[in-house]
Amino acid sequence: MTQQPLPDERRPANEGPRAAARNRAALIAAAREIYAESGLEAPLSAIARRAGVGQGVLYRHFPDRAAVALAVLEENVRQIEQAAAARDADIAQVLGVLTWHQTESAAFISVLHADGAGGQHNTPAFALALSQRVERALRRHLPDGHRLAAEPDDLMIAVGMVSGAVTGPTREQRERRALAAWRLLGVEVGPVRPFEG
Repeated sequence: MTQQPLPDERRPANEGPRAAARNRAALIAAAREIYAESGLEAPLSAIARRAGVGQGVLYRHFPDRAAVALAVLEENVRQIEQAAAARDADIAQVLGVLTWHQTESAAFISVLHADGAGGQHNTPAFALALSQRVERALRRHLPDGHRLAAEPDDLMIAVGMVSGAVTGPTREQRERRALAAWRLLGVEVGPVRPFEG
């Protein structure tokens, strides 16, 4: 038997596009957390649960696992670009945001290594494009004479070296190792945190 709503009960209003945008943002944030904890092979159902939505909502936004991962990577790069575009931004601050993303995402680290060096043609085009966007965001704040500006490839080689040091079971350990790598390279890094513009 179906229960009839009481006369004074009302259904919540359909929020339409606002709810869709909020759900998408929640799914990306949840995917970032789940991937950091369990890797890219984590079940999509875990992402939907963490975001507080059903799997149908997840599939409306992202048709497959690759689409979810790409959305997380795109958001990582967008935050770095926003940090670089912020008023009074400098290379240390932007590197702090980059480092936060390095400690949060193994998939993001692989994108940072997608520089096509050595004539490698098996790098996916999207990964190469994202890596180039990160490099442009960093380079716009790289002052002449900075140690990462000595040679054209030095900036992304250093980013790759730091990425290689980002290991450990906890975020705190990965951050400590990343900061140690930057220190050993003689590069100042600002606060390690996501961009909150």
